[in-house]
Parts: sequence; structure tokens; C-alpha cells
Amino acid sequence: MRKTAVYALGGNALQSPTGASQQSAEVLARVMSDVIDLLEMDWSVVVTHGNGPQVGHLLALDASHSQTLDAWVAATQGMIGHELSMHLQGILERRRRPERTAVVLTHVEVDREDDAFHWPTKPVGPVLDAETVMSADWDIAETIHGPRRVVASPMPLRILELDVIRHLVNLRAVVFCGGGGGIPTSRLGEHQQGMPAVIDKDHFSSLLASDLKADALIISTEADAIYRSFGTPEAEALRSIDVKVAEAMDEAGEFPEGSMGPKVKALCDYVSKSDNGKAVLCSPGHVLEALRGEQGTTITT
Repeated sequence: MRKTAVYALGGNALQSPTGASQQSAEVLARVMSDVIDLLEMDWSVVVTHGNGPQVGHLLALDASHSQTLDAWVAATQGMIGHELSMHLQGILERRRRPERTAVVLTHVEVDREDDAFHWPTKPVGPVLDAETVMSADWDIAETIHGPRRVVASPMPLRILELDVIRHLVNLRAVVFCGGGGGIPTSRLGEHQQGMPAVIDKDHFSSLLASDLKADALIISTEADAIYRSFGTPEAEALRSIDVKVAEAMDEAGEFPEGSMGPKVKALCDYVSKSDNGKAVLCSPGHVLEALRGEQGTTITT
């Protein structure tokens, strides 16, 4: 059977609604190269992606606050999925490859009693002016850039479109799904209801990789590896690290909650649940070297 990889891509690497920088275009080209490399190794590929900059831009445009946060997450899933799908589809056709792309609007169930809803900490949207701070019915926190709206970031429990994604993978489609960590929903009576929250993309990707029984979870990010003592003269790139050591480093504060922390937790969670799955972090364009243990970091049990 073909192997399956879940390839998680950060939103900062993607083209924003206001236009792509040269740097982001180059990063996207390396991401597409990674996907093609995996396909040429006869892997199936499911791509997840962030949406932070894109949601922030749309929230800034919505001065009347006419849409709910879950609706904007859905909007960016469609927008980003469309761009990624069109880009990759052109490459596949030029290379005469048989695969086709599919974009799945992805809903994720969360627990409305999750502690995150009692202590919202995830900044979303633009820096707020004084009038908005005084009038908006939001949780607001002071950040290094100024006051911003903060929302809950609950853990994902169930991917509602999981069977659809699995079927598309079996059809050899390259699937783009789970944009922004998925559209958060919670059951209310007999119905699912959108929630004002943001799900971490890496935690979603870990859940998806586990549920699909994927052979690899690859987190593609700006950092080229997981480092010990990052940002100090003693910084050391770790090519391989086991779960227990990674968790101990996390508890010691080695991995900041706003950047590397969720990625390490997601990789540890996946590899702990997987049978011989590979949990890899690398920078875009280095997926083959990372799978061989020559680049990035592999987390082992």
C-alpha cells in the first residue's frame, strides 16, 4: 500500500490577501517541490495549513464585525485552498502526473467546556483602537504590538470530514484541508454550532495524521530544526530526539508556547500514538533529507 504523509504548512509561508512577497513566493515554490518529491516517492499527500495572517487581514477589513470568527476561518480555507490547489494542479499537469487536487472545507468538533474558553489567550485580528477597546464585546489583551482581541484555542476532538478526506486519499488526490486548524464547532442539541475560537494547526495535523494512520507527520516551518538552547551561543540543532527528552525540554521552557511549543507537542502526540510513523520538523524544500534524517529533526519513541 502507498504510504501517506500529512504535511503541515504555516500560514506565514502563504500568500496573503494583499499580495505575496518575493520571499513567500519562494517558500511556496519549495513547499510545492516537497509535495512533488513525496508524490514521486509514491506517497499520498495531505496538506494542512495555517491562516493567521489571512484571517487577521479579513478581520481588519470587516469594520462592522458582520461575520463571526468561524465564518472567516471558513473563508480563508476556501481562499488559501483554491490558491494552493491551482498552483499544484498546474505543476502536476506539466509533469503529466496522474494525481489531482481536492480542497475540503473542514469542521472540527471541540468541547465547549474546554478550559481554553474560560481563559482565552490566542490573539486574532488587528491592533485595536481605543474606541473599539471600549465598545467591543470581546476579550481583549495587551500584546507587544498593542491591544488585540483574544479567543480560545481549544484542543481538537473530532474531524467531521475525516471519512471524506480518507476517501479522497484513496482516490490518489492531493488533499488540502484543515486550514487554520479547522472550523471550530461544538454540538448543541442535535446540531453543530460554530464557535468563536481558533484551533492550533499543528494539533489538528497531529490528530488528522493519527486518525488517517499516516506514515509520517511533517511540520514544515521557518526553523530548520528543533534546537536545544535556541537563541543562545550554545544553540544546538537536534537531528533526532525522543519523546521523553522533548517533553522534558518543553517543561523546562525550551520551546515557547507561541512558536515551537505546539509543534513539538503535536509531533510527540502523533509519534506516541503511531506504529512506526515518522514525526519530522524541517524547513520547506528539505522533506526528502528530513525523512532520511539528514535535515530537520525527527522525534522518536
